[in-house]
Amino acid sequence: MDKKTVVVGLSGGVDSSVAALLLKEQGYNVIGLFMNNWEETDDSGCCTAEADYADVRRVASAIGIPYYGVNFAKEYYDRVFRYFLSEYEKGRTPNPDVLCNREIKFGPFKRYAEELGADYIATGHYCGIKHENGVHYLMKAADRNKDQTYFLNQLSQEQLSNVLFPLERLTKPEVRKIAEENGLATAEKKDSTGICFIGERNFRKFLMNYIPAKEGDIKTYDGRTLGRHCGLMYYTIGQRKGLDIGGQAGDAGRWFVIEKDMKNNILYVAHGEEDKLYSKGLITGKINFIPEIPSEKEFECYAKFRYRQDDQKVSVKVRSDGSTEVVFAEKQRAITEGQYCVFYDDEKCLGGGVIEKALF
Repeated sequence: MDKKTVVVGLSGGVDSSVAALLLKEQGYNVIGLFMNNWEETDDSGCCTAEADYADVRRVASAIGIPYYGVNFAKEYYDRVFRYFLSEYEKGRTPNPDVLCNREIKFGPFKRYAEELGADYIATGHYCGIKHENGVHYLMKAADRNKDQTYFLNQLSQEQLSNVLFPLERLTKPEVRKIAEENGLATAEKKDSTGICFIGERNFRKFLMNYIPAKEGDIKTYDGRTLGRHCGLMYYTIGQRKGLDIGGQAGDAGRWFVIEKDMKNNILYVAHGEEDKLYSKGLITGKINFIPEIPSEKEFECYAKFRYRQDDQKVSVKVRSDGSTEVVFAEKQRAITEGQYCVFYDDEKCLGGGVIEKALF
């Protein structure tokens, strides 16, 4: 019987390195594929893609697999980064990792892998896949602290049809141990953070290269002006740090952001009790349902509104345009426009959509 071919997305990190190793040990014909999606240098003048590709070469050599590099910088800019910028211009807080998975890792990457003869593609995501009666289910990982189904909530049935997630049952310490025992160069490499494929940056400085900052007043709802903000795009609801307004005479408690008034360019803040941050529900845009669109237009399930949040019980009403009205069993703090509301049925990720507004 011929070996099945798997093309693994090698990022230069420990997770994808171990994913490739495990698949090789399971008897697959494994090919590594590195994506260069951003060509500019970071704040220190280094091109992170070059350093990551060097690690890919070392890992592929140690495992004994062929590898290729492919440039999707244009696709990334057009399909992910433009959206990222447009959302910030609207005063929202986008999650580019979600879009990057749908538009790049499971888009051009998947097609390129199939041109290389892939029967399957694989990534180092912490999640699982289950196939039942021709339906492909995205499942939570065993390591709940690392579960990444939140970032994959926009994938389709076709995108999940031939994917493998080798790290499904492993914890992060176990992954690092496997890498160390097998002499992989990435065993102790720290996890990547920051913007997907762009990396760690001085965020304000980075955004200023693309969006002109417009200063404005920081005010309270009773009309007091407390200071100046350096651009609404730099703030999120509930934020406490970086407001630079200090203590105000007669006011108790720390200040936090409660509203961004884009029309009038005003940042509204409050202090003390956080009641104003807690909402009873939210409205999403059109939902991407991974298994299928539910037959019932109203149902109960669980949801996350940010990564690594505990599942929250919700009631969902699907509207005629595919958007949803979500009511929380318990009020939630600092619901953020532009982030994703992701639905779950126990271990299964049902899909999700962009948060359009909180309901108070």
